Amino acid sequence: MNRISKLLTARDILLDVPATSKKRLFEHAALLFENEHRLERQKVFDSLFARERLGSTGLGKAVAIPHGRIRNLKTPLVAVLRCENGIPFDAPDGEPVRLLVVLLVPEHATEEHLEILSELAELLSDDALRETLLTATDPAQVYRTLATWEPVRPAA
Repeated sequence: MNRISKLLTARDILLDVPATSKKRLFEHAALLFENEHRLERQKVFDSLFARERLGSTGLGKAVAIPHGRIRNLKTPLVAVLRCENGIPFDAPDGEPVRLLVVLLVPEHATEEHLEILSELAELLSDDALRETLLTATDPAQVYRTLATWEPVRPAA
């Protein structure tokens, strides 16, 4: 089992989001976390946007991992959003982003935060898996794909 599957449900996955900018995409993510996890939408948005101002979370190959710290959050949370169209994201390859894996962590979760980001980067570097995530037709398929993936070094 991987860390991500422990932090995600099919309800945390939005496909074909009609966003046209990072800002709109972060608004969709914040609304998802508000609806599914009762987090304050503005805090989520502000955290994601503040981190993005430090440098793009775009990895390339149409993927980004926006992440932020949330005060009083008890455990990390993950959401997956796939855009209808690519969003300019200042990714290293210059390509627009269509797939986002959004990570929220407690304010002081430094080691865990880095471990989850490392696992997400490994997961998203798998070409076949990434293609499945970009073409899946429903959230349940995305969830199954993520839940069955095994990292090179399994989570503790």
